[in-house]
Amino acid sequence: MTGRLAEVEARIGTVHKLASVISAMRGIAAARVQEAQRHAEGIRTYADTIGAAIGEAMPLLPDRDPPPRGTGADGREGRRAVILLAAEQGFAGTYNEQVFDAATPLLDGPHDLYIAGDRGLLVASERGLPVAWSGAMIAHPAQAATLATRLADVVFEALARAQVTAVSVVHAAPGTAGGAMQVLVRSLVPFDYDRFPPPPNAAPPETTLPAADLLSRLAEEYVFAELTEAAMLSFAAENAARMRAMIAAHDNVTGSLESLGSEARRLRQEGITDEIIELATGRQATR
Repeated sequence: MTGRLAEVEARIGTVHKLASVISAMRGIAAARVQEAQRHAEGIRTYADTIGAAIGEAMPLLPDRDPPPRGTGADGREGRRAVILLAAEQGFAGTYNEQVFDAATPLLDGPHDLYIAGDRGLLVASERGLPVAWSGAMIAHPAQAATLATRLADVVFEALARAQVTAVSVVHAAPGTAGGAMQVLVRSLVPFDYDRFPPPPNAAPPETTLPAADLLSRLAEEYVFAELTEAAMLSFAAENAARMRAMIAAHDNVTGSLESLGSEARRLRQEGITDEIIELATGRQATR
């Protein structure tokens, strides 16, 4: 009986330590979500500024219909680069599976798969998906621009070599008002200039570059901003998923502690009862 009680009390101590780790992980994840969302607002402001510049520069083109990128000579869509932003660490529930499920329609046709996030590589291997490029997902918000630069370099090089003719990014984003996360699919190339209408009654801007070159550079900068935002939102969503997983784990640990506590009290009571019976039996024997 004493050995069983000692075993239960040791398990209680272990579970208490696990609860402390879970609480710490939940707190870190919550702080990272808030930090990432603050950075995402700044990135969105930067992207809006670039978008406004594109709208102002559009009237400078002699031909208002820029040639579409992403189609072959026969007008059919060519090979697509699919950028998938997955989780870098575990304890995020079904986060990766949801992102891959959203990307499935893009992976049915000719494509090259680019994955950021080590956990995403495991899912790709399980699903038998070949990976053309992989890299680490960001571990803190300051790395978002670096990851976006790497991704932009890879996809623009592939576009320049005509290895791909279209680019899409698939990433998660935190749900609004604490709801379930969203998975977004964005088309980056062909670039949709029509999203940026010229401002009404605005004077043409003064430029030092030909209009086509200026718009091409602005479009590349906007794609970079979109990739940076995607990395930041994905980072926030991953940590939000981890926070929810830790809340569920904390509930399970609390239930385990209650069960173990009841077991320990029962064993102590049985031990006390056994001692009382032993003492009573011993006294009767001496009489």
